[in-house]
Amino acid sequence: MANLIIICGPQAVGKMTVAESLRDKLKYNLMMNHDSIEVSDKIFGFATPAQKEFNAFFREKAFELAIKHNVDLLFTYVCAFEMPQEREYLTSLANMFMENGGNFYFVELSADLETRLERNETPHRMERKASKRDIEWSKSDILKSVERHKLNTASDEVWFENHLKINNTNLEPDVVADMIINKYHLVANDKDEKEYRFGV
Repeated sequence: MANLIIICGPQAVGKMTVAESLRDKLKYNLMMNHDSIEVSDKIFGFATPAQKEFNAFFREKAFELAIKHNVDLLFTYVCAFEMPQEREYLTSLANMFMENGGNFYFVELSADLETRLERNETPHRMERKASKRDIEWSKSDILKSVERHKLNTASDEVWFENHLKINNTNLEPDVVADMIINKYHLVANDKDEKEYRFGV
């Protein structure tokens, strides 16, 4: 039985660093949204039809294999909450894992825009996400997304039974990870490091 924890929120809110902290504390495997994006961009080019199809296939297959092999998984995701298809997609992931005996946890991070713009330029982000190294482009992408999309739910809006909202503007990633672990009473797996963070 595999569990899925989705760490959701706007660009540069801190999803990756929180997910990495959870990975190390729980010994869960981690798929960042940019893992599939960077690979598909490299092979098929930026935002081409082939890239989009391969990106979706990459993720779908990873979820299927996690369930098949009982691999607890973390996944980072940017959601446009105003789009009905987003809720359909996330609900399908929840159902996929729960129907196979696992648990589904949805963690929604938020932070003020100034903080996100600062985090957008951190060396760790540049190292892990090649597509974000064009600072002017990534800054513009953040600002455009704020105008075009609803990147966090309303204060009284809950999508899932296990839906935790955390404003991490002034919180360190390890603190946020501990909040998630304590909220859901999560227990670390018994795994060798190479099984959940090989090559990282």
